Amino acid sequence: MNFSQAYKDELHKAIETIDLAKVHQAIDWLSETRANGRTVFVAGNGGSAATASHFVCDMLKGASYQRDSRFRILSLNDNMPTLTAYANDVGYDVAYAEQLKNFAQPGDLYIAISGSGNSPNVVKAMEAANAMECRTIALTGRDGGVLATLAQLNLNAPVQHMGRIEDAHMIICHMIGYYFMETGDK
Repeated sequence: MNFSQAYKDELHKAIETIDLAKVHQAIDWLSETRANGRTVFVAGNGGSAATASHFVCDMLKGASYQRDSRFRILSLNDNMPTLTAYANDVGYDVAYAEQLKNFAQPGDLYIAISGSGNSPNVVKAMEAANAMECRTIALTGRDGGVLATLAQLNLNAPVQHMGRIEDAHMIICHMIGYYFMETGDK
């Protein structure tokens, strides 16, 4: 068997671990957040930051364009000047939590994406979001890490390979985004 086939086979196994009931719970929470005029905040690091940015793009354009009901959604990892200012002057571990303290309000939604579930900046932001009475969702891998214990809803891909964890997270984000794009949920 070649590498590509082996990767594909293992990816299929990772996809099978996705808890669809939890994906539907996340969809419900996003729908409620939008209906209540609340804001969704998303954050990650590295590949997870790219997933966060991609998800926000899908929700801002694909799930909102030319619709009566639109998503208020921001990626906390996309404001590079703010991110680097906190990283340089205070510490990278607080860069997302401090942004939430400026913008988040009770009833908003924070989504943390971390393959390990242990990234200090997304964990501290999860703690801040919980303290501010936001709803919280984590997309994690492996054993879920610290985020699994802090999030009100944890969507976990319990595999060890970071690439397949990130693949599963992108699939979850597409399940959510395309639900709003294709079902007519306005």
